Amino acid sequence: MLDQEMREPLFDYLDENFGKIRILEEKVIQGSRADVLGVLDGYFVGFEIKSDQDTYERLKTQVKDYDRFCDFCYIVVGASHRKHVAEHVPEHWGILVVTEDGVEMDRGADDNPNAGLEHQITLMWKRELFRLLELNNCPKYTNMSRKFIGEKLLLKVDHALLKKQMTELIFERDYTVFDQQPTISEKIEKKKRVVRVKKAIAGERKRAQTTHYVGKRRKPGTRKKK
Repeated sequence: MLDQEMREPLFDYLDENFGKIRILEEKVIQGSRADVLGVLDGYFVGFEIKSDQDTYERLKTQVKDYDRFCDFCYIVVGASHRKHVAEHVPEHWGILVVTEDGVEMDRGADDNPNAGLEHQITLMWKRELFRLLELNNCPKYTNMSRKFIGEKLLLKVDHALLKKQMTELIFERDYTVFDQQPTISEKIEKKKRVVRVKKAIAGERKRAQTTHYVGKRRKPGTRKKK
């Protein structure tokens, strides 16, 4: 079974068994890309998919990265991996097997002891960090970086409350805000137009400051008779 063939039954399973959940696909976490990141009320769940055609070559690194960001972790495999997959993930990881008949849980996930809110807060958009500051009566830090704002929130806000607020904001996240945003190529073209306009204006100013002689010109090397 291929990766794409596994996703639809997996999503159906999550909807039926995990209650209110928002699914984020292909989310960058540290040095890996999480296949599926599930956002629930107050915690994050990671799902790494290994199809029947996949190997475990990158899994060791992926496990470390999932463990930094996810409160619970699952590996989702095709039936061909069922026999040996437990040898490749920590004991706190759950195991889901996707077959032609649906999704089966071979092992439930335990609390991940390695998850850190300092990593999870990097999943937030900057506008969401500003909202977190507002919710917790913190200074606005308008011109500061996402990293700076995240560190201040971790320092000033109870972590259980902060995580709940974070997941609530991700549930409300609206990706259509980017529909009206210019693309990278449009931004580059706009910058080029601005440069061209500035050069044209500078040229006009330079020509306006030049004194033009009007009248009969003398030949070079001659002097005007007194």
